[in-house]
Amino acid sequence: MKSTKPFLLFISAAFALSSCNNKINSQSTAKNSLQNAYKGDFYIGTALDINQIEEKDPKVTNLISKEFNSITPENIMKSMFLQPEENKFDFDVSDKYVALGQKHKMFIHGHTLVWHSQLAPWMSKIKDSTSMANMMTNHITTVVKRYKGKIDSWDVVNEALNEDGTLRKSVFLKTYGKDFITHAFKTAAAIDSKVELYYNDYNLCNAKKRQGAVELVKNLQKNGAKIDGVGEQGHWHLDRPTLEEIEKTILDFSALGVKVSFSELDISVLPSPYGLQGAEISQRFENNERMNPYPKSLPDSMQVKLAQRYNDIFKLFLKHKDKISRVTFWGVNDTQSWLNDFPIKGRTDYPLLFDANLQPKKAYESVMSLKVKK
Repeated sequence: MKSTKPFLLFISAAFALSSCNNKINSQSTAKNSLQNAYKGDFYIGTALDINQIEEKDPKVTNLISKEFNSITPENIMKSMFLQPEENKFDFDVSDKYVALGQKHKMFIHGHTLVWHSQLAPWMSKIKDSTSMANMMTNHITTVVKRYKGKIDSWDVVNEALNEDGTLRKSVFLKTYGKDFITHAFKTAAAIDSKVELYYNDYNLCNAKKRQGAVELVKNLQKNGAKIDGVGEQGHWHLDRPTLEEIEKTILDFSALGVKVSFSELDISVLPSPYGLQGAEISQRFENNERMNPYPKSLPDSMQVKLAQRYNDIFKLFLKHKDKISRVTFWGVNDTQSWLNDFPIKGRTDYPLLFDANLQPKKAYESVMSLKVKK
């Protein structure tokens, strides 16, 4: 009878080689993700909508867990959802959001504690300073306490500035006064002294608004309030702001001793209506063919321009990686983007790294090319 030993040794060696190759391929795939490519530089995050939080589509969940190591809730932690009626809190979806982040060992960001928009209707009806102070204290205390030790950072106050750097005439300013910002930060810090606290706004690359934000941070520091960072939303375009303006923003805020995050990054490839003021969501304009030039797909020439823009921006981010804590894309893929309806309803924009089919675009490849050698 012939010996089977040589055959068994061959099978064993082949199996070992196959297992080794599978392990190498797995490691290679793992490295080829945004979060792994930029590990050690800054967190790479994405904003999640309710369907993604509830893991309705396994393909989307897999993409999120593979590519990102930080998450932000797109809408579900705003006051109209968390406290729709006075003292009636609804934490169902926000609990799922935190659980998702914990499951995938992600940096979990909270958005947002104080914002004039998407405000619970009853809050906007408060008319006196004492009631407003009590409401803010109760809302911030209840929410921050629930997620103490679970949420890693908060946008404490969102979009409190006008384009000229003055304070926006929100219900908080009108009813409480300018110190509502200090009150919000101090209240959050009193509940969770370890959580990172951010001020978040758009158009901070514009000189006047940036200076207003610089003064806001200085005022908080002067008043003994804890502030750990500033979030520049980064709702940008193919040709603006300039790289010099973005760099000035990084340098000006880091000079104050606070971290800088790019908290809501997306790059519109569509023309902007005349008169558009940043990311103020109340703005609306008429739709027409000129304003919606790519209704079905983005031409290759525009894909190349978008890829180059992202490449240039991430080169700058890497230059200042010691000052940047987090870069978060405002959405997972193009179909989720709020820009499809802002500021013109029904348009099709292509501002993110993944397309409608969850496939990586040239823009993704350009961002990865800065870190992954082929």
